[in-house]
Amino acid sequence: MSNHVRGMSQTYRLTVYGLLTALAFVANYIRFPFLGSYITISNTLCVLCGYIAGPWAGFVTAGIGNFLYDMIAGYGLEGLITLVSKGAVAVVAGLISWRSLSKPGLETRERILLFLSAAAAALTYVALYMLKTFIMGLTVKGLNMDATLLSMGSKLPASLINAVFATIAAPILMNALHLPLHKLGVLGKQ
Repeated sequence: MSNHVRGMSQTYRLTVYGLLTALAFVANYIRFPFLGSYITISNTLCVLCGYIAGPWAGFVTAGIGNFLYDMIAGYGLEGLITLVSKGAVAVVAGLISWRSLSKPGLETRERILLFLSAAAAALTYVALYMLKTFIMGLTVKGLNMDATLLSMGSKLPASLINAVFATIAAPILMNALHLPLHKLGVLGKQ
């Protein structure tokens, strides 16, 4: 686990990470069907995991939360792919922005960085999800190239909408949560 949250005891840190993992898991249940796929707040929570826990602990919290959802929902070994792809969302968001979140106040530069990191993280997920769809279509499902590309095309609109939502929602939520989390000692040194 990361030492991002330096001011906390190990027990407190693990509690925060456990809560983030649970939120990443539950976020998968907030969804609705859209054009052959789903709109969900899962990517938003993955970005928040990177913001709050840092890139590496964020990888674990976002990845495991989504992996557990896949296992319970019956997606089987695809859960391992989800662990990596959703964890990657947290890594990208955390690598770009988590150091700037240790200060008690957010200035314009940090707020812009939150949006840029959320956009990069969300687009990382779209790229990984399209790659997974491509590989699974050609290998596991045995589709030809045209059918695989059609499958990718049918999933792309919902994936992009999820990316836009995460790009907007995660920075807004982090702006709202930043000061309370900082006061609790979850962000920065206390």
